[in-house]
Amino acid sequence: MSTIQDTQSASNLFATYGAKNTAKPAADDPQDRFLKLLVTQMKNQDPLNPLDNAQVTSQLAQISTVNGIEKLNATIQAMASNFNAGQSLQAATMIGKDVLVPGSDLRLAGGGGIFGVELAQAADQVKVTIHDASGRAIRVMDLDALPAGPLALAWDGKTTEGVQAADGTYSFSVAASRGDQKIDAQPLAFGSVQGVSQGNEGVRLNVGTLGMVGLTDIKQIF
Repeated sequence: MSTIQDTQSASNLFATYGAKNTAKPAADDPQDRFLKLLVTQMKNQDPLNPLDNAQVTSQLAQISTVNGIEKLNATIQAMASNFNAGQSLQAATMIGKDVLVPGSDLRLAGGGGIFGVELAQAADQVKVTIHDASGRAIRVMDLDALPAGPLALAWDGKTTEGVQAADGTYSFSVAASRGDQKIDAQPLAFGSVQGVSQGNEGVRLNVGTLGMVGLTDIKQIF
């Protein structure tokens, strides 16, 4: 009979708790629903076969776990919001800055153009081929050994024949090697950050004709 008395006392406590929390905000609804179900279960239990203390403790542990998970989710969401806000502020300081981002576009203006390459490993030989709008190769630049990582380079606007190319948009490709081994080489385009936006994909930078890029796409800042 002591089990029945203990269970009835717990039921009374839950009833009191439920009466005091009827005006809780919507965010606590899952917890309230859980307690109501537990109280209802205890009120309608079979007096000859009542819930034992272990069952009650187990169900209380479940509500504590659910409540803890909800608090953890809220904390993570708050941290994510703060992180996104920090990224937006960081990106805003880049407006007006020149950057190198993945891309093969090369803009020639005033008789010169800036571009870049990113090597996965140090290379003994790097070859850059510049193409006009029709895709025709107009200049091949044989560069000396270059270290791994991103590196800014310049084109003087001259073709292979030494003729000054007209200002405009060109493209380029990169090939690198070390001995007989081919090295992964990524072309980098030069542009200016014109704006920042925040969307489903996170913070994005508007780099003019190069389009929208993410913060992780920025290889160098000038």
